[in-house]
Amino acid sequence: MIDALNQLDIRFFLWLNGRYLPWLDPIMIWITERNSWIPFYALLIGWLIYQYRRQAAGFILTIIVSVALADQVASSIIKPLTHRLRPCHELSLQKLIHPVLECGGQYGFCSSHASTTFALATSLWLMLGKAHTWLRWGFLWAAVVSYSRIYVAAHYPLDVLAGTGVGVLAAAISVTGLRKWQDRSGSRKIA
Repeated sequence: MIDALNQLDIRFFLWLNGRYLPWLDPIMIWITERNSWIPFYALLIGWLIYQYRRQAAGFILTIIVSVALADQVASSIIKPLTHRLRPCHELSLQKLIHPVLECGGQYGFCSSHASTTFALATSLWLMLGKAHTWLRWGFLWAAVVSYSRIYVAAHYPLDVLAGTGVGVLAAAISVTGLRKWQDRSGSRKIA
């Protein structure tokens, strides 16, 4: 069963990774680079502070906890336990893939990019989605960043899917923690 799932994942990866366009390579490199998103994060923090003043600290802290939890579970727990090589490190795939960047770390299951971006998007949605329905676009952003990891040959689709699950779970845990803290402290409730 696991071998069949692995083969299906490899075939789907090869299909997705094989759908590259040379003009899209630099765009996907920009999307996949973590530092590309620093201005976005700065704007998000600024918006939270402007919009929510005192509550912003709790929202920002919850997002930080969510993202850190997602990253640590993916990178420090799951990757060392599974030891699944990234596609770009898999010798049998070298002539079949379109690598766009240097390969990076040896293991890829599960994707830290997927876990952290979905943790951010889910945290925002759970905390503020009712008041700001446009935050649903955060999920599209997280999906594009996650797909970029397949495009650059750093992850298989199941790596991304598992990372997505880790991120959503980390956000749910973090936001639940914020709500419990608000209940105990009598703080103003989140949306």
